[in-house]
Amino acid sequence: MSRFNRQIVALLLAANSVAMPTMSFTQTKDRNPTSVIGTVVRFTDGATTVDVTVGEDSPAVRDFLSMLPLTLKLEEFAGREKISYLPRKLKHIGSPGSNPEDGDLIYFVPWGNLGFYYNTAGIDYSDQTLHIGTYKASPATLEKLADRPVTVEVLP
Repeated sequence: MSRFNRQIVALLLAANSVAMPTMSFTQTKDRNPTSVIGTVVRFTDGATTVDVTVGEDSPAVRDFLSMLPLTLKLEEFAGREKISYLPRKLKHIGSPGSNPEDGDLIYFVPWGNLGFYYNTAGIDYSDQTLHIGTYKASPATLEKLADRPVTVEVLP
């Protein structure tokens, strides 16, 4: 082996042995600047406000956020939730279903509506009920937003 070839081989071996920095999946995920988890969406009529913290990063959530700002009208449904119909159905393929709890904002696929659940007794998992986020407001506070224009926007 010539002296030149030995130098090339030595250089390649040295370069190959240098430790390359690695980042675990968790680190990459946590540092993802495009994650929507934790985004706060405000529903307000000017006097009453309900903030929803996004808890999922799914196609449905991203499509919902892309529609904002918009104005909706909430209405009572079955003594369980306040609902509102979006201007169009969300793109939801690939979004997981959920087992809703009181305090969840959901998207119901068959009807294309949002729902603020406040009484989920007897409601179980459904792949047609998609979790958007959570809110901390009483049914009385939600009632104040019913039957009037409500502005929906992402907080900075």
